[in-house]
This record gives sequence, C-alpha cells and structure tokens, in this order.
Amino acid sequence: MAEAQPTQEKPRRKIGEGPGRLLVSLYGLFTVAAGSRSVYQLIAQYHKAPLSYWLSAFAAVVYAFILVTLVRGGESARRIALACCGVELAGVLVVGTLSIVTPSWFHDQTVWSYYGAGYVCIPLILPVTGILWLRRAARQSEPEPLPQAGAQPAGA
Repeated sequence: MAEAQPTQEKPRRKIGEGPGRLLVSLYGLFTVAAGSRSVYQLIAQYHKAPLSYWLSAFAAVVYAFILVTLVRGGESARRIALACCGVELAGVLVVGTLSIVTPSWFHDQTVWSYYGAGYVCIPLILPVTGILWLRRAARQSEPEPLPQAGAQPAGA
C-alpha cells in the first residue's frame, strides 16, 4: 500500500491581505456608500423610486458579504466571496443593461445603473477584479507535495 505524500505547508496568506487589501478597502467603501445611500432613500424618498432604492440596498448587502469573507479568509470564505462576486457581476450586467433598454423602470439611479457609471464604472470592474484575485488565491493556497525520501530531484 502506498503512503500518502506529505505536503509542505507554506504560511497561507488570507485572501484580504496583500493586493487583496485594495479589494477590502473598495468593498468597505462601497458597502458604506451604497448602504447609507439606500437607507436614506428608502426612508426619505421611497415613493419616488422604490425599485432603484431596493436594488441599491441589495448591492450594499452583496458588498458587505464580500467584505466580510475577504476579511475572514479561508477556503470556505473564498468560495462564498467568489459566488457573491458572481452575483454582483450578474447584477451589474442585468441592471446596467435594463437601465439602458428600459429607463422607465428606474426613476432614479442605482449603484449598478448604466454599469456603475455614476461610480466611475467601479461596480463593473470590482467583481471582475475580485473573481480574478479569488481564483489566483485558490491556486496559491494549494499545498505543494514534498519530494519523497531518497528520490532524486527532477533534472538531476
């Protein structure tokens, strides 16, 4: 029976460290911006454009989930963040397209209207960047097998 190869444990970097800190900062900023804006609008201007304000509130919740998972780190948090980034990207694409095709549905802008044009298109760029970072973080976290005892290194 063959023995399982031992794995070399590298110190694992949390997904919110290194370049991930920029993502954490941006998701924190967007959580606060979209959340506070939507709460105010839902309270003070609900009658004006409820669909837009609820979509902004939903965006804030998605941003908050991604923020928490990036800070928490770990494989399960990475998977949740990846799924949330997918939801975010789908939301930006659907709401962005609908805001162009059927502007009468949106009596006020959401965070995702016109693909986030009101926020310099960061809502469109952020999930793509997040997905790329999270996929890269998955590859980096895979442990490398140790060479077997008595085996010669490759190329020797």
